[in-house]
Amino acid sequence: MSFNKQDVQKVAHLARLSLSDNETEQYQESISSVLALVEQMQSINTDGIEPLCNPLEMTQRLREDEVTESNQRDSYTAIAPRSEKGLYLVPQVID
Repeated sequence: MSFNKQDVQKVAHLARLSLSDNETEQYQESISSVLALVEQMQSINTDGIEPLCNPLEMTQRLREDEVTESNQRDSYTAIAPRSEKGLYLVPQVID
């Protein structure tokens, strides 16, 4: 698929862009080359190839998920202006 100058002008009009003839020609060539690359990539057979999340096939080093502090919810809710069942009660702001 290739873009012609009329297609570029139509897209520029929809985007409210003013392009000169030289710019229209440059964009037409650029868009056509991108579309040609996409067509080339779509023609490649990818059956049996699993997608990668990382091209280096590395695993991310993660720390152990350990609790480092004690639960202080009761002491925090005790000093709150209003709380109920461990939840903070706040004034309604939206009717």
